[in-house]
Amino acid sequence: MINYIWFFMIAIGVLVGIINGKMEEVSKAIIDSAQTAVTISIGLVGVMALWLGIMKIADKSGLTDIIAKLLKPIIIKLFPDVPKDHPAISAMIMNISANMLGLGNAATPFGIKAMEYLQELNKKDSASNAMGRFLVINTASIQLIPAVMIGIRASLGAKNPADFVIVSVLSTSTALVAGLILNKYLEKMPIFKE
Repeated sequence: MINYIWFFMIAIGVLVGIINGKMEEVSKAIIDSAQTAVTISIGLVGVMALWLGIMKIADKSGLTDIIAKLLKPIIIKLFPDVPKDHPAISAMIMNISANMLGLGNAATPFGIKAMEYLQELNKKDSASNAMGRFLVINTASIQLIPAVMIGIRASLGAKNPADFVIVSVLSTSTALVAGLILNKYLEKMPIFKE
């Protein structure tokens, strides 16, 4: 579906460029954007390799296990409808801890697995309240080390690429709390009751 959307947007852009007689500008913008994308990607390789190495060290040193132990009581309280020893709890904890460390690529498989486990507990075709709650937590994605954004800012020449981290943690924390409050409110509505 997303391919059709992208194709439609590109086709409309080219069509408008032809109609307005600005096809030369459209072509130049396409080439410039492609060049910028390659430059940013190459700049990110080094920074991402560094951060992924640091995260691997954090994983080997047990930092992710410490985060998982700290998160388990919170996750159990947030998901009372999921049995404490169910594999969904472990998958959610691994997803959230990987996201907190800025490892979105590593977090995705855990998130998918958590949703599969939650669906096993679900007795209907639509999403359960636990699935909605997990989606809110995953979408807010509090990141203590937003490695990708630090890398992008560094590749674009920012003087202090990590100067936004405190604001990022505060804003994602606020989004998480607001999302969980709204989620709890919606769960109580008759239409969403399980």
